[in-house]
Amino acid sequence: MVPVASISALTAAIVVVHIVVCFALVLLILLHSGRGGGLSDMFGGGMGASAAGSTVMERNLDRVTVMVAIMFMFTSITLVIRLQ
Repeated sequence: MVPVASISALTAAIVVVHIVVCFALVLLILLHSGRGGGLSDMFGGGMGASAAGSTVMERNLDRVTVMVAIMFMFTSITLVIRLQ
């Protein structure tokens, strides 16, 4: 265990970014559709949007979720390396 006094400012900044990314990832995953309509139904898409396949909004949500997941992996690996 690393003593608190020896944690650098860079490590503290990475921890803060990691926490923000964690909450963002949870929020983005909860916005995805399960078996229902998901984001398109939430904003009034209804059955027409679900019958036509994935909407532009859902594809963009997928892209943003993947980018945030990559940031989560990057901050996780960086913290493991820095705290050893």
